[in-house]
Amino acid sequence: MKRILITMILVLGAFGGAFAQRYCVIDTKYILESIPDYKDAQKKLDAVAEQWQKEIDAQFQEVDKMYKSYQAESVMLTDDLKRKREDEIIAREKEAKDLQKKRFGYEGDLFKKREELVKPIQDKIYNAVQKLATSRMYDFVLDKSGGITVIFADPKLDKSEEILKALGVNK
Repeated sequence: MKRILITMILVLGAFGGAFAQRYCVIDTKYILESIPDYKDAQKKLDAVAEQWQKEIDAQFQEVDKMYKSYQAESVMLTDDLKRKREDEIIAREKEAKDLQKKRFGYEGDLFKKREELVKPIQDKIYNAVQKLATSRMYDFVLDKSGGITVIFADPKLDKSEEILKALGVNK
């Protein structure tokens, strides 16, 4: 009987400990969009991406011109000249695709530029969140910006404004 009573007390204590966990909710998307440095970084990234996309589009247009020219002249070309022109077109198209991959591919130039411009801002936010969590003794800090991390959050738990205040951003 004593064992059952002790076991029940331990189980209830464990449940009580689980309910005593402290947590808060933040919205990193809202925080990022409220930081002027992030907006500037995003504008720079957009401008660079647009410039690179224009470069790539120009190369693909050149390939398209070469192909149309080849189609128009293919009737008059010898087999050797046809193969040579086809190889040139294929090589030019490969160059364009390689440039596209270099600029926009996984860990490409845009990824590196984003790391350079946005990562320091994200690190500041992370440090502010960590400081808030430590000072308020939160066990969990949930991010509701992802959409699937939190299904429901009471607005009074949202501490995004406090993070902005800790970062020195006035809204």
